[in-house]
Amino acid sequence: MAMEPLATKGNYLHIYDFRVEPGREEEFIALFDEFDYSDGNPMHKSPAQVQDGVLCRDTTDPQRFFLIAEWSDIAEHARIRAILAEEIRPAFISLIEGRRFVPTYAEVVSSTPHHILNDPE
Repeated sequence: MAMEPLATKGNYLHIYDFRVEPGREEEFIALFDEFDYSDGNPMHKSPAQVQDGVLCRDTTDPQRFFLIAEWSDIAEHARIRAILAEEIRPAFISLIEGRRFVPTYAEVVSSTPHHILNDPE
């Protein structure tokens, strides 16, 4: 089976680490999905988004979530994020503790080459 690296060297990951208000976790997921998969999400319209994001939930703390995606240009992501925060204001953000929804950006500095991942041995 051919494997693909999670991200490509030279690109960037945005990593959101946040907590949702107690007892509102399922509502948060539903609101997030409703917005994320809608035509109103400008992130999905940017050619700088290399890999679509994934929303992850901490296995030991059901209120803690992570949102991770791969981008080729973090300045473009930050520009669009500002539009989301200042103009669009998706409903799911109101369920985040402190209403803080700001990522950490990480540069991908090592990614397993395809010839190693796809070696049949």
